[in-house]
Parts: sequence; structure tokens; C-alpha cells
Amino acid sequence: MLQLFIDSIENCILRSMSASFIFPKDFMWGTATSAYQTEGNNTNTDWYEWEQSKKPDQEYPKEQCGIACDSYNRYKEDFNLAVKLHNNSIRISIEWARIQPTEDTFDQKEIEHYRQVLQEAKSLNLKTFVTLHHFTNPIWFAKKGGWANLKSPSLFAKYAQKCAQEFGALIDFYLTINEPDVLAFQGYVKGIWPPNKEDLFLPILVQINMTRAHVQAYKMIKSVGNYQVGLVKNIMWFEASPEKNAVVDHIVSKVLYYVNDDLFLKPIMKYMDIIGLNYYFTTRLHKLVIKNVDDIQNDLGWWVNPAGLEKVLLKLKRYNKPIYITENGAADQIDRIRIKFIREMLGAAARAMKQGVNVKGYFYWSLIDNFEWHQGYWPKFGLVYIDRNHNLERVPRESFYYYAEVCASGRIEI
Repeated sequence: MLQLFIDSIENCILRSMSASFIFPKDFMWGTATSAYQTEGNNTNTDWYEWEQSKKPDQEYPKEQCGIACDSYNRYKEDFNLAVKLHNNSIRISIEWARIQPTEDTFDQKEIEHYRQVLQEAKSLNLKTFVTLHHFTNPIWFAKKGGWANLKSPSLFAKYAQKCAQEFGALIDFYLTINEPDVLAFQGYVKGIWPPNKEDLFLPILVQINMTRAHVQAYKMIKSVGNYQVGLVKNIMWFEASPEKNAVVDHIVSKVLYYVNDDLFLKPIMKYMDIIGLNYYFTTRLHKLVIKNVDDIQNDLGWWVNPAGLEKVLLKLKRYNKPIYITENGAADQIDRIRIKFIREMLGAAARAMKQGVNVKGYFYWSLIDNFEWHQGYWPKFGLVYIDRNHNLERVPRESFYYYAEVCASGRIEI
């Protein structure tokens, strides 16, 4: 009780010392999830196949996805949590491996399932931001070489066109591919994600193919209807140590940022109605070695640095496109920093907006704890705790109620 009293006094003092920013009435307040991480039992994917083939001497994956959060069956429960958060939008993904189980077939039963999912979201007045590819591939696609196959763009575009034909306006925003650079790095440089390659040339080819895939998918979706289409890019902020004589660090940080941002986005900007931005952390260089500040770190050891989000948004301003922060979250098992994290990240977005950046929405990652890829279930990003020992019960954390207040009021202290 004493700690709650102290926290209350501190919050009152902070409010008295800060100014309020009121977000536009049409601002999109949301939360995000992905299919593989929450649905469970996506057995037709390269990820599932990799998990089953783990050898005793392998470090990753740390555990199998299995039932995940059973959101394939409990999506209504999850959407109702979003409503309780006063969200007016939701970001989800559709599983390619379910919809197109073989190269020559589309599964109408699975298409109908996702149609029901989308209809449920719309019935709750949630705008739908739907990712068509969130890291996982159908096994047939992986066996053809995956994203290293020169035909991969046309294969993906065929699937994207089918989604547009089947779901149409049930999807308010089509997000073609999630974080192509992350997939290229984790799967083709470090080799800790499928297809577990360690190569110098393949990551470049993969990103080129994913760029081409987005462009072709954009055209295919637009041929069906004039829907809003974008791509989701993970962008970290790179900066040099503030120490004197850090000239080389400044140069290298600028080069790294260019590679992480402009090198991929510039060629496709003609085929982007919106920009989806995922921001999690900043990387600081000191004598060409990563040396981050340890003031605010999440459970994964990431330096979250809200100021980096503001700087990334200001850089993206040059593209003159609506920007949606499609992922922004903290791995925080005991909810120790999440409220501060959300407040300061939204404060950074507000400062960018005051400088003319067209930020149209914010999606906290994630609505619920989920399967965090090669790390398994231990990182907890959710506003809602999933009790894996008691029938996957959904238990809102304290930060859930804080974010609900922000979404309801549209106001943040900066």
C-alpha cells in the first residue's frame, strides 16, 4: 500500500510538471499479434517443421510453439480484450500456409475461417490491419528455395491477390510483408531461424526478392480494389557515442541507418500507400563496438530509448506518407517498465507529430503474451498475461489498464 501511495504521489508530480498532448480524433489506437505466435498448431509451416527436427545439441529453438495461445479458436476472446482497451483497430496476420497448403490449391475452409475472424473484428468496430506474411512460409514454398528462389515474388503475389479477392474490404489495410530485413538476417546471416543459412550473398538476394514481392503484391491487390497497401519495416536507431573524437562512429552509424532504412524503402516508395514502422530499440556505437546505455532495458537486454523513435519518425518524414507504428513493445515479465515505456514512446511520437510527422496510429506489441520465435515463451511482451498452467487464461496486467486509459482519452503527458 505504501508503494502504491508513493507511486500515486510521483504520478501527480509528473503530471504537474508536464504538458498534455491530445492525439487527433481519427488516430488509430491498437494492439498487434501474429498468427503463428498466437494461433497454435500451424503444422504446414517451415517453422513447425524446424521445431520438430531440433537436435539435442541445438540451442534454438528453445521450445516448440504447440498450441501457442489457441487464438485460432479464441480470437473472439482476444478481440474483446482489445475492445476493453478502447482500441479502435487491431493488427493481426493471416497464415499463408493455411490458406495455400500446396502451390496448386487454396483451402476454402481456412479462407472461411479467416473471413469469420475479420467479420468478428469489424462487428466490434475494429479497423483491421492485416499482415499477409509474418516470417513463416508454407512448407511447399520453403522446399522450392523460399525467398532465395527468383520466382518467390510471383508466388507470393498470387497468394496476395487471392486474399484481396476473398477478403476485400474486410481488410482495411493490407500489410504485405513484416520485417523483411529481420527474416533475412536471422534466417540467412545468423542462421538461427529457418532456413538456417549462414551466408553473405543470400541475405541480399532474399531482400531483393522480398522487395520485388511487395511491389508485385501491391499491384495484384490494387487490381482487385483500391485498398490501402503498405509494408512493415523494422527500423532501429543507430547513434554514435557522445564522447569527443567519435568521427568514425558517426559515419558508421549513418551508414548503418541508411542500410536499415533508405536502402530498402526508397525503391518501393511508389508502391506504398502507408509506412508500417516497427521500433524496439537503439544501438549506440563506441569505437565501432556496440555500447548501449543501460538506463532502460527490457528483459531481452534491449536499450529501448524512446528518443530513438522520435528520430526515426523525423527521418521517415521525407517520404511524405502516413506512418503507422505497427509494433512497439517491451519484454517485461513483471510489468516493471511497461507503463513508463508506453508513456515515453507515445511522448516521442507526439513530439514528432508536433514537428509535422504524419503519424496516424500506434499499435502496442503485443496484446497478449505469445510465442517469441526462437526464444520460446519466456519473453513476455503482452499487456495480457497468458497463464500456461491454467487453460491459457487471459489475465490483464496493470499496464493494460494504463494503456486503456490512454486509448480512451487520446491524451498523453509529454
